[in-house]
Amino acid sequence: MTNGRQEMDVPYANVNDQRLYYEDTGGRGPVIVFSHGLLLDGTMFSPQVAAFRDRYRCITWDERGHGKTATDVLPAFSYYDSANDLAALLSYLDVDSAILVGVSQGAFLGMRCALTHPERVRALVLIATQAGTDEPATLAGYRALLEAWIAGGLPEDIAVTIEFILFGPDWPGATAWKEKWRAMNEANLRSAFAALAHRDDISDRIPAIRVPTLVIHGDVDAAIPLARAQAMKAAIPGAEMIVAAGGHSVNMTNPGPVNAALDDFLDRHQLTS
Repeated sequence: MTNGRQEMDVPYANVNDQRLYYEDTGGRGPVIVFSHGLLLDGTMFSPQVAAFRDRYRCITWDERGHGKTATDVLPAFSYYDSANDLAALLSYLDVDSAILVGVSQGAFLGMRCALTHPERVRALVLIATQAGTDEPATLAGYRALLEAWIAGGLPEDIAVTIEFILFGPDWPGATAWKEKWRAMNEANLRSAFAALAHRDDISDRIPAIRVPTLVIHGDVDAAIPLARAQAMKAAIPGAEMIVAAGGHSVNMTNPGPVNAALDDFLDRHQLTS
């Protein structure tokens, strides 16, 4: 029992005026918390949880507006709010500090958690992300996709475009995600997009990150150019980087090299106990 409830029976954390859904493998190993990307949820880390759960306590969670945390109404929020959600989730689960693995949006909030709650972070793994902001033309394109999605109930041509951005072409797992996207409501879509569009540039702040950091980026990432990830890696003291074959959600579409890189990183930095 923790905080008067069985974690596995009631996988919701009531923190920060949120009801955050999470899954926790339990165990006595080091804690890895996985934070998902925009329009996805904690299940995107199924290949990593399967690979690491025997040696690590693996926690996934659904962020504001996503998955089983989604609500009918979602006020505006920032990735600092999401970083606070993550820190509060760790407190709720009686975890002092954790290895944070994030993809895209999940890494945006992971870096901000490392900056605002450094005592909570043992190491960072930053997948398919950047420290800066998107170009105005990129945001305009995303905004047009969003409005077409809301107006038309996610027409197939819009779904295919989003599929390409997130997964690349012809990934067989995309069909299930399209069904999840069609279930997302306007309030969650608008607030989640606003958090993305209005995030701040933290390029000048990330040199303050002092924990072991691994950057992983797909070589054909259609959402964030490789050069942005390389600049982020250069700004974080001692950060390491690998480039894997794949697109934006490379941990799903090509989990083998991602898992191998993560395993090697954790071992070399003695994060196995």
